[in-house]
Amino acid sequence: MSGHSTGVSPAELGAIAAEFGTPTYVYDAALIRERCRALSAACGDYPHALHYAIKANATLAIVRLMRACGARADANSGGELEVALRAGFTASDIVFTGVGKSRAELERAVALGVKAINAESPGEVERIAAIARDLGTVARVAIRINPDVDAESHPHISTGLRTNKFGMSVEAARTMAREIGRHPSLQIVGLHVHIGSQITKTAPLTRAAETLSNLALSLIAEGVPLEHLDIGGGLGIAYQAGQTVVSPEAYAAAILPAVRRTGLTLVLEPGRWIVGPAGALLTAVVDLKTQPADSETGEPRWFVIADAGMTDLLRPALYGAWHDIDAVSPRPGALRLCDIVGPVCETTDTLGSARRLPPVEVGDLLVVRDAGAYGAVMASNYNRRPTAAEVMVENGTWRVVRRRQTVDDLLQWDV
Repeated sequence: MSGHSTGVSPAELGAIAAEFGTPTYVYDAALIRERCRALSAACGDYPHALHYAIKANATLAIVRLMRACGARADANSGGELEVALRAGFTASDIVFTGVGKSRAELERAVALGVKAINAESPGEVERIAAIARDLGTVARVAIRINPDVDAESHPHISTGLRTNKFGMSVEAARTMAREIGRHPSLQIVGLHVHIGSQITKTAPLTRAAETLSNLALSLIAEGVPLEHLDIGGGLGIAYQAGQTVVSPEAYAAAILPAVRRTGLTLVLEPGRWIVGPAGALLTAVVDLKTQPADSETGEPRWFVIADAGMTDLLRPALYGAWHDIDAVSPRPGALRLCDIVGPVCETTDTLGSARRLPPVEVGDLLVVRDAGAYGAVMASNYNRRPTAAEVMVENGTWRVVRRRQTVDDLLQWDV
């Protein structure tokens, strides 16, 4: 499976734009269901649980759909914890992670009794213990390991190296596990690792799983009880045609042999792989400008200015990320060399550089592919731009799942 497989047709995209305007995010519910099933099926009969990484797309309808698909929840903040609850997840369905949890967030998680708080440091464990003691309860804790494994993805989304801010070293985690086991207000339930995002090779996944499993086996031998191993998420998708990615089956084959040695339940935190290809950003052309001829080929080059920009889809500006961009209804004619840019007052407000598009005119629709993850969820109101509408498509019908923001919405907090 790869990107570009969304089943929403050009005719449907055109009808959605006509009804709701642009920019608008469009999600394919059937594809989300299909990918959720495929990832779970790849794990076979080995005990496992998919905890959807809400950070990938926190729109309530998406989170509810993941629950309907049988997934549980991975929350990365107090806000995501509340989204999970409003989506219908129980506390026992939720893993609560994050490198800098506030005291208020920890108090909420401990009081709820979530499945596991993934602890990042000895100091955080001490805070969890104090909160649990004050509440007269026992907090369920998993320890996040930093395995010093290079995910071999973009450096801004690599989280498993010792120079990254995430987790504890293996030896620090070993000491902490022993201490938790002796604490009356804490219960150690698992070990956790997450080495990064948009991972497209199996070797880093295998190394991380082996590190985590070896630590688990040594702790079990010491009498430290564990329930699960959380291997995290990060499985990449094909943003460009022909890009090599890891299939669900290869993913399972990379991690299961190590985990199987422990007999512990496998926890996965998928996000991008499930929702990324299922989302697209619809945008309309608002202006066209010619620019100096391409320095290498000498051919004419165009600025295609769209009504969506970095406030709607930040990834290209933030990471230099690639998203394929197509005309919804291509006009006849030779392909043109184009820079597709947004309306925001920043040069980095570019959706795609040096792309090939058929001739386009003002008012034409473009579709930015594979935008279901880290798209709407990272939107901002810079330039006082309202956030886009979001629409869910299923069985040939569609509905708004998050309405377009208005200027009144933006100003309601100003005093």
